[in-house]
Amino acid sequence: MTRPPRIRAANPVRIVPPVQPAPAGEEESLDVWGFRGAGFEMQANGSVILRGARYSGSEVELPDLLPWVRKTLDVPLDPTDVHASSYPPEIPPPRLNPGFLREIQDVLPATAVSTDDEVRLRHGHGHTLEEMYAIKYGRIERVPDVVVYPETEEQVAALVAAASRHDACLVPYGGGTNVTDALRCAPDEERSIVVVDLARMNRILWIDPVNLMACVEAGAVGRHLQARLADYGFTMGHEPDSVEFSTLGGWIATFASGMKKNRYGNIEELVLDLRVVTALGQLTHSAPFPRESAGLDLRRWMFGSEGSLGIITSAVIKIFPLPELQRYDAILFPEFEAGVDFLFDLTREGTPPASVRLVDNLQFQLSQTLKPRATGASALRRKAERFLVTRLRGFQPDRMVACTLVYEGTRREVEAQETLVRRLARRHGGMRAGAENGRRGYQLTFGIAYLRDFVMRHWILGESFETSVPWTRVLPLCAAVKQRLHDECARQRIPGRPFVTARITQVYQTGVCVYFYFGFYHKGLAQPVEAFADLEQAARDAILEAGGSLSHHHGVGKLRRRFLPRVFSDAALEWSGEIKRAVDPSNVFGIGNLVPGPDAAARQLSS
Repeated sequence: MTRPPRIRAANPVRIVPPVQPAPAGEEESLDVWGFRGAGFEMQANGSVILRGARYSGSEVELPDLLPWVRKTLDVPLDPTDVHASSYPPEIPPPRLNPGFLREIQDVLPATAVSTDDEVRLRHGHGHTLEEMYAIKYGRIERVPDVVVYPETEEQVAALVAAASRHDACLVPYGGGTNVTDALRCAPDEERSIVVVDLARMNRILWIDPVNLMACVEAGAVGRHLQARLADYGFTMGHEPDSVEFSTLGGWIATFASGMKKNRYGNIEELVLDLRVVTALGQLTHSAPFPRESAGLDLRRWMFGSEGSLGIITSAVIKIFPLPELQRYDAILFPEFEAGVDFLFDLTREGTPPASVRLVDNLQFQLSQTLKPRATGASALRRKAERFLVTRLRGFQPDRMVACTLVYEGTRREVEAQETLVRRLARRHGGMRAGAENGRRGYQLTFGIAYLRDFVMRHWILGESFETSVPWTRVLPLCAAVKQRLHDECARQRIPGRPFVTARITQVYQTGVCVYFYFGFYHKGLAQPVEAFADLEQAARDAILEAGGSLSHHHGVGKLRRRFLPRVFSDAALEWSGEIKRAVDPSNVFGIGNLVPGPDAAARQLSS
């Protein structure tokens, strides 16, 4: 019989992973989402191909996508009619602060300071539709003036001190993946804006294999953190849709959630301790504990702070042994309502799998168009499957939906969850679609992210937005948001039909996270971006009216700050303002997120 490891009274031996260079061939694009060389591409015959070998389904023709888009949007989409990008746009010259630059020469090497135009531009925007449209077809009025790359917490502290002395504005930067206008610089900011990019602070400082903790620098990118922890037999389990590019510090600053939160928890449940450099000094703690009651926990103020209070430099996180078993699954339901009922029962009668996601019919249809052309035995098998689903089971192609699941844990845990899922699926009229469809559906999350920039080249504007909502309001909220967008598009005379679809991405005992995708064809519209901003704000208004939250995991930034007075009382907003004034009295971290301000129509993005 194997004896369990002995717990020693002294500190356990910590693993200190060696520093490793970033893997080759992972250069990111500056003007579109994702890795350079990856993305959807239109063929002369009207088929579409996802280029690059990184994702499942890459380098195969997708003949059904374009015809389906034409039909769904009801527009004559011509594959040769391309809205050519003019990237890079005109970039305003930097406003330099000589005193600040002289002081940091003694802190950072010359290679850690950049005033390159495209580097500054990339650090001055995230991935909202409006920002990505502006860099291709217009311009951004104000961008950062300098980008710096510290390698240690001491260098970060010196940068903050120099900025305080010389009246510079600092902006923390992680992966640049936000979709809330969080990086947009105020056009009237007269100070030199200095972005502090934490890309070089990306190390795992130590791993504690007995107490299941790790200390990680804030600039660690999700995909690298996953790989490095796995080398030692562990995982953090945090896997947002942006895990390939977003960072630990960004997850904390935006109150992030991951696709596997059912097993591992959201970011606030995974972080045990953190270190922050503020304008008043460094925010540190003696040691991480399982839990403590020691007055106000000032560290918790950093969750959701969105760069307004200081720079997160590192965090102690929970880690978990790699799961003994991982399996995928997929279930088809005759309609969305049955799928929601299934999810509700799943939270009541057992432990949900690590990830559970339900897509509505329109999104299910889209996923089917992203399958390659079937030939030979594959075509016969697909035809037989369609006959089984639509004829024998009677599922209607314009109503059926799909749920994808990921099981992780011990063999006993996984088998118990599979048994529960199958029993509940039968209760609600569902039928299994197999592990391969589950795996494909889960992995599709990463490849499909490239669609937004692809369709933008063909006169289609699209974006996602999310909310959380109690169980009793899920179906009314989904219906209300879809109806509001259809009505608003008709009122604004948007060409064709809008694309409005929803999926449930996270489940809780009290409710769910709903993710919406919205898009429309805009050729012929005089001000498409302004129209999109109005429609997006109308959707957010409908969400709040229907009982949804302002955000589930994207945050507020500047995109949603106009709605803050509808969510919080005057006293709550004043508290938030007082915290900012107390921690950062000179507004060193002056990016301007979270505070109530102008709506989306007033954004300083020129098209």
